[in-house]
Amino acid sequence: MINLTDRIESFAYLGKLLSIFPDDYSIAELSTIKEAAIQSSIENGWFTFENITIALNSLGRMLREDHLQKWLQPYSALAEKQSSQKTIGVVMAGNIPLVGFHDFLCVAMNGNKILVKLSSNDSWLFPAIAELLILHNNLWSDQFFFTTGRLEKFDAIIATGNNKTAKYFEYYFGKYPHIIRHNRNSAAIIYGNETSETLEKIARDIMLYFGMGCRSITKIYVPVNYNFTPLINALDIYREVANHHKYRNNYDYNRTVFLINQISFIDAGYLLLTENHALSSRIAVLHYAYYLQIEDVISEINAFSSDIQCVVSDIPLDIGSVQPGEAQRPSLWDYSDNVDTMKFLLELLI
Repeated sequence: MINLTDRIESFAYLGKLLSIFPDDYSIAELSTIKEAAIQSSIENGWFTFENITIALNSLGRMLREDHLQKWLQPYSALAEKQSSQKTIGVVMAGNIPLVGFHDFLCVAMNGNKILVKLSSNDSWLFPAIAELLILHNNLWSDQFFFTTGRLEKFDAIIATGNNKTAKYFEYYFGKYPHIIRHNRNSAAIIYGNETSETLEKIARDIMLYFGMGCRSITKIYVPVNYNFTPLINALDIYREVANHHKYRNNYDYNRTVFLINQISFIDAGYLLLTENHALSSRIAVLHYAYYLQIEDVISEINAFSSDIQCVVSDIPLDIGSVQPGEAQRPSLWDYSDNVDTMKFLLELLI
């Protein structure tokens, strides 16, 4: 089994490669990931090469050696008690590129074997990542296993899906130690005095990956009588999404539904903003809600807590929040659903 020092060194090296992708194809490893990115973009229309590049670069920033050391330090006492190696099944979602990477990383950093059930929407990138790690240190070759079929012979499971598949996961995997995740969305609080720069960052959190990530903003809270013009101006840098055929089909369909049902909306030409209490919105639609007092927003967010991945706010909140522009850039210690995956895995090994 590869030791912890070498695990950290391998992922830090991976981070250096991913942070410069796709700039230097003279590096053989980057050619490997480029081929996977091209194949992914061919097979999945939502995985544009640009979005794959953004995802890879984000992982590169995450995987700095000092970040890895800081992240792992609180678990040193548990790690010292590690007495065995397990096989951990990981069921990957496929809504955005490499969305399950953090689970992959946690299992690898614990020295466990990883049995990955690939999403049909994202079947190229994870094997390519594994290939890069194996090229760097061949000891990884005994730890990574991929399948598109049924998972078998595992000791614990981490599964991510939608609300329907989560119920299936609970039934099928319930007898094993498990982490099972369902749909989540993210929200942003707008105060009305944001600069154009801040609004552009919020626009990024809304539009990146076509708004399909669990950390994508699907609902905004705005003060009563809010003027939407500055926000729409900020969103306009993403106007080109209207030329993406899958996204455009969703925009056209939802606009037609709103018109037929006489639902009021603001049309940005590529994004439909509509007043709606629900947290989750359809592709190409952004929900908004007015508020009089910020306390009312906090109360509603608390009521949605089991369905919220993160809250974007320019002002730090006691309930926890991330700065505009950072929703799609989680740190190593930002666990999905606030479930400490590292602790879960380490406790299996004691």
